[in-house]
Amino acid sequence: MRDSFSPRRVGYAAAALGAVIAGGTVAFHESLNESWVQAFYRAVVTASLAGLDTVPRNDSARAVSIVMVLAGLTIFAYVASILVEGIAQGVFTGALAERRRRRAMERLDEHYVICGYGRVGRRVAAEFREAGIDYVVLDFSRDAIEAAREAGDLFIEGTGTEDEDLLAAGLERARGLVASSDSDADNLYITLSARAARPNLLIVARASDEDAAKKLRLAGADRVVQPYSTAGKEMAKLVLRPQVAAFLDMVSTSGGPDLQFEEIEVTETCEHAGESIRDLRVREATGAMIVALRKRDGTFDTTPTPEALLEVGDVMIAAGTPDELRRLEELFAPREAVA
Repeated sequence: MRDSFSPRRVGYAAAALGAVIAGGTVAFHESLNESWVQAFYRAVVTASLAGLDTVPRNDSARAVSIVMVLAGLTIFAYVASILVEGIAQGVFTGALAERRRRRAMERLDEHYVICGYGRVGRRVAAEFREAGIDYVVLDFSRDAIEAAREAGDLFIEGTGTEDEDLLAAGLERARGLVASSDSDADNLYITLSARAARPNLLIVARASDEDAAKKLRLAGADRVVQPYSTAGKEMAKLVLRPQVAAFLDMVSTSGGPDLQFEEIEVTETCEHAGESIRDLRVREATGAMIVALRKRDGTFDTTPTPEALLEVGDVMIAAGTPDELRRLEELFAPREAVA
């Protein structure tokens, strides 16, 4: 694409046209004894194939006119071939699509950046897409970029190890980052760069082994996932505790759409902050069930009792249907939103 429609080829055509007009100006000036302005005018009219307003007075001028007409035809045919090749190969349509894609990314806010669009990154993107969450893909592989384009994803052709590529993906406005490259070294560098740029950014990274996982945590990753270790644990669980595995698969978002999990934070503007689960009659009022509480200090209450207080800064882990979870979110919505 870039070889067929390049600035160099357009420059060659412009230079050739300039040379033909300059040569024609000199030739008309010498053969017809016309002024330089008149000779330049005659050269432009002839080379542009617009025709002449007067017939040259002698044979030498007519010969110059013939040569310039043929040169003009050749140059314009060359330019036309460049344009046709560009259109056929999608240069112009691609440029418009690129402009629209850039504008869409500039409007993103509170989105996620996926660095690495291999098997893991594509699965993450599929989950985000299903949940309706905005994200930007960052990868340099031709196959990955083509896969992102086919999926309709917003993407940046680059690498997360470069700060300018992270900025182009909207890192300063992002809610979180997923370092899902196949390379532990790249994920480590991505994590370091993202943490340096955004100290409070949520970062989830992929690691191939425990040693890489330790380094990623030291680099600033909030969560580290080891796909091979996780796959081994899941396979062992399916063999050793098949009913437990079946239940967990059923209640997960991917396995059971009628029962989902959600996390809801208790904010200062929530009118029910400081009240207990029993006082709010959460189960009766919403149908959802609070299965765990992440306290403000980072500890977890995995079996909250009805007397457990829902304090500012706590995060509820709730289970229920989409409608039940929506009612629970409305119960803990800020006062302004409720009003």
